[in-house]
Amino acid sequence: MSTTSASTTSTSTTTASTTTAIPGASGLARASGGSMFTKTLYDNRRVFTAWAVATGLLAMMYGSFYPQLSADAMASVPEAMEGFGLDDASSAAGYLQGAVFGLLVPLLAMFYGAATGARMISADEESGYLDLLLAHPLGRTRLLLHRYAALATGALAIAAVVLLAMLAVRSSAELDGISVGNFAAQAASLALLAMLFGALATGIGAATGKGRPAVFGITAGAGVAAYALHGFAPQIGADRLRHLTPFHYYIGGEPLKNGFRPADLAILAAATAVLIAVGAWRLSRRDIGR
Repeated sequence: MSTTSASTTSTSTTTASTTTAIPGASGLARASGGSMFTKTLYDNRRVFTAWAVATGLLAMMYGSFYPQLSADAMASVPEAMEGFGLDDASSAAGYLQGAVFGLLVPLLAMFYGAATGARMISADEESGYLDLLLAHPLGRTRLLLHRYAALATGALAIAAVVLLAMLAVRSSAELDGISVGNFAAQAASLALLAMLFGALATGIGAATGKGRPAVFGITAGAGVAAYALHGFAPQIGADRLRHLTPFHYYIGGEPLKNGFRPADLAILAAATAVLIAVGAWRLSRRDIGR
């Protein structure tokens, strides 16, 4: 009789384990306790790696151009582009603040956040996989937080690779005038910028249930509009409007020259937290599915 009881208990335990397992979890995720964070990170490992490597190589390439820069080349920059940081190439920090961290790199960070954030909740709901996930003992808020934590890890990877790329060419590209600490400060701002737009996309998807293309379009559109406003505001005499964009807090404090700017970093982090909190609140209260 005791043997039957033990067998029943063993069967119940196995059944419970099977029931609580995350659908589609990789071997790595199962080995790590079936964490949704681990699964999301593993499933997106190639995407995160591609974004990090591409952004790092771009930053390295443009950073390496500094020694070949001539006064005539900078004089030919249109006045309208000065708001993007291209008004000071007298120092390595001034050049990088415009050509590298003021133009292409923040756009890549923004598109990373928009594209990856649109995958976190919207893609699952669109495919019907979200219903399967939530049929298991995995709360909606916990699901969103785990998904977003993986996105944030990818943003940190991008920032780390960019930092390493800059340090790799620091001597050969005559960027020694910028301290390692200031490079780290700029990388921290870059990571938070990517996290903020990732939070915006994740929050929109969680709050509205819109499809992945719509979430990406809304987030990317808002990002491009904010980027343009930040760059062109000085040309229309509306410098104060720059304070309404995340790009001001990303680079307005000139981290490459001044180092870490705690207030700017705190504003980016606070905005990110609010977006995720609103998305989680709305996701926990609305009907799932179309």
